[in-house]
Amino acid sequence: MNVQDRINEYWTGRAPSYDDYQQQPARLDADRAAWGAIWAAALPAAPADVLDVGTGSGQVAHTIARLGHRVTGIDLAEGMLERARAHGGDATFRSGDAVEPPFRPARFDAVVSRYVMWTLREPARAVANWIRLLRPGGTIAVVDSTWFPDGLDASGGDFSRWYDASVRAALPLAAAPSIQPTADVFTAAGLTDVRVTPLTTILELDRTFGVAPGHEVQMQYLIRGAVR
Repeated sequence: MNVQDRINEYWTGRAPSYDDYQQQPARLDADRAAWGAIWAAALPAAPADVLDVGTGSGQVAHTIARLGHRVTGIDLAEGMLERARAHGGDATFRSGDAVEPPFRPARFDAVVSRYVMWTLREPARAVANWIRLLRPGGTIAVVDSTWFPDGLDASGGDFSRWYDASVRAALPLAAAPSIQPTADVFTAAGLTDVRVTPLTTILELDRTFGVAPGHEVQMQYLIRGAVR
């Protein structure tokens, strides 16, 4: 089992609990409103062709589709794709590698992801491939945070069993001490107008409703760049 296989197996196993947390009724409407505003501001005017890489249970893809965009979500964790499809909606979901998405060049107006950059093998190659998929003036917009500043080995439990030493060694952004290394990947890839925006509305929601078990309330960031 290689590094990506271990990652896929972990997230397939996590799919039910991960998706259930995303759909918790107490904060669902507030989440949809907040994330809808974030993605609406980050993306081109609708309708645009948007690729959601590492779509997971499809929360981002469905949110963007409700904004009027044509959205395709890809993931390698089949359990996550099952959950994404089960929610219905207008987004399309298929198996695909976030590092090497299986699409022709200039197919999309935007590429997005949420909570994916930290778990990418070869993030620089991934971003280069995303740029190849974009039309002139296209946008890449991702959301992430510094989830493991003390290292993935400090997280413990089932997570550290799957994200073992071989996996951790292959993920250069997993234990980044700040969000800056993620932004640096965008800049090094040649994206222009790279901006990092703290998501204060999400921070306040997390303070109000709490976060998933094993996580701490912390700032998340939108990193956005454009192709020439």
